[in-house]
Amino acid sequence: MAARSLGRGVGRLLGSLRGLSGQPARPLCRVSAPRRAASGPSGSAPAVAAASQPGLYPALSAQAAREPAAFWGPLARDTLLWDTPYHTVWDCDFSTGKIGWFLGGQLNVSVNCLDQHVRKSPESVALIWERDEPGTEVRITYRELLETTCRLANTLKRHGVCRGDCVAIYMPVSPLAVAAMLACARIGAVHTVIFAGFSAASLAGRINDAKCKVVITFNQGLRGGRVMELKKIVDEAVKHCPTVQRVLVAHRTDNKVHMGDLDVPLEQEMAKEDPVCAPESMGSEDVLFMLYTSGSTGMPKGIVHTQAGYLLYAALTHKLVFDHRPGDIFGCVADIGWITGHSYVVYGPLCNGATSVLFESTPVYPNAGRYWETVERLKINQFYGAPTAVRLLLKYGDAWVKKYDRSSLRTLGSETGGICIAPRPSEEGAEILPGMAMRPFFGIVPVLMDEKGSVVEGSNVSGALCISQAWPGMARTIYGDHQRFVDAYFKAYPGYYFTGDGAHRTEGGYYQITGRMDDVINISGHRLGTAEIEDAIADHPAVPESAVIGYPHDIKGEAAFAFIVVKDSAGDSDVVVQELKSMVATKIAKYAVPDEILVVKRLPKTRSGKVMRRLLRKIITSEAQELGDTTTLEDPSIITEILSAYQKCKDKQAAAK
Repeated sequence: MAARSLGRGVGRLLGSLRGLSGQPARPLCRVSAPRRAASGPSGSAPAVAAASQPGLYPALSAQAAREPAAFWGPLARDTLLWDTPYHTVWDCDFSTGKIGWFLGGQLNVSVNCLDQHVRKSPESVALIWERDEPGTEVRITYRELLETTCRLANTLKRHGVCRGDCVAIYMPVSPLAVAAMLACARIGAVHTVIFAGFSAASLAGRINDAKCKVVITFNQGLRGGRVMELKKIVDEAVKHCPTVQRVLVAHRTDNKVHMGDLDVPLEQEMAKEDPVCAPESMGSEDVLFMLYTSGSTGMPKGIVHTQAGYLLYAALTHKLVFDHRPGDIFGCVADIGWITGHSYVVYGPLCNGATSVLFESTPVYPNAGRYWETVERLKINQFYGAPTAVRLLLKYGDAWVKKYDRSSLRTLGSETGGICIAPRPSEEGAEILPGMAMRPFFGIVPVLMDEKGSVVEGSNVSGALCISQAWPGMARTIYGDHQRFVDAYFKAYPGYYFTGDGAHRTEGGYYQITGRMDDVINISGHRLGTAEIEDAIADHPAVPESAVIGYPHDIKGEAAFAFIVVKDSAGDSDVVVQELKSMVATKIAKYAVPDEILVVKRLPKTRSGKVMRRLLRKIITSEAQELGDTTTLEDPSIITEILSAYQKCKDKQAAAK
């Protein structure tokens, strides 16, 4: 096999992708970069690390809010390895969406995540790949991960990838996917990881928007005992992607797949390459990656994150929020296709020299005890999972949890991608209230805003959650459309960053997130714009109009409910509904299919033609008696029509049970 010719270290890694047995590792004959000095004297890093000491947390929080440069400057110097020191700590202006941190500084993210740890402790375990089948985990050392990253980086360069080019990574959670991200960072390329569950149409849209030159994928994926035909999806997608010049294909299974003119077998190519690759020195504000999320307009938006500020913030939140200590096993079970996976599976833990668990499977495969069996077997110390997964597991009861030894666990958390408000860090012994975000992280200055755009003062109050001051880890722009970035995050409340969430501030001054305030819904951890679902529905010739609403769901957190208007000539509406479900699954993903699709005669619109989604949401959440102001409706009688159709649907469902 090609994997065996790569040398023992990488051979073991790539062999494990196809289920080969582990082999002893060959030591590196040389390191891949000269030692890089951390510039500047010791500053606030020791103090931040000791934030739990009495009186220190509030003092540090006050300094970070009052003097951002004095707080973040020494932290950046002490935490990261720099090629060139920065000359300006921050330069930000919320009125224009201008965000800049550590200006003039140069560094390489992969060196911070790999080389520095290889020099100190090369055989430390970087990754534990918890594969789909329980008990088949694979451990990857920092030395092995660096060697693999360098070979992959050299492969990318050989196939024409240059600094600033974009590479699409369409891979499930695996060591090679992590190496692909770090290889891009090594050579100054921009990566965009696309969740390996998206359809060919969604994949193509993201590839084209980012103008990707290369796609990296697997022949197939494994998840929950099922095979995912990744290469076939990529084949269909790249037919419509004129910028793609190469598709690099790794092998997760031994099954053969069609290899066309663009396709290159990745393991064979990596075997030809040197295990050393000189890192590019990148500016602090050069782009590190783009990650696509759905927006309320239906067009996915490429959120841009840059180098130094993002890495610093991911590393500090990983260390301080989770109380990570040397030797801990950190288990974030998020997919790397989401920002949580970027920050708390890859960049944060690896920058800190931690051991990070890669979870390939699902919470219920082969049974509902999978998480806890994994905790027991791997002796995980911090477990970070999605609220959706917790809600899913609730229906299985406590027996599966109590069956396994969880004594290794010190910290439990639920996912977000760049932690801004959390119970920790705090003073030693400070209270933690379950299910509440609670305390702002250092440098996060939250405010609550009322409907008129005024700051809400005091305690026991609610409002739109905004942040009044820039922080290093925040997004920089939307790729190719900075005005959209400004409109989305800075326009609603001028001078403030709008999170999109509502929040309540308690008597104790803690923050409780109350939910999303925009047209983006969170389905089983997948953030999806309702307009993207509407766009997929609009492609059906029999459906001239639709409105998709998010509503609370016991398991998924939120689910989609679609109201559709069907042409009179359409025939059987039940057939149309089934066709729509299939279309949404094909164009977006199966998780995006609305749980309910209701055929109505008309949608409730204002006189200007805007659909009043607020009214539709109240109808499906049993709040029809409290519709509020309906005076702007073009025809108020439409509410009665929709209520009647909704009731008939519920009666039909009840009769079928």
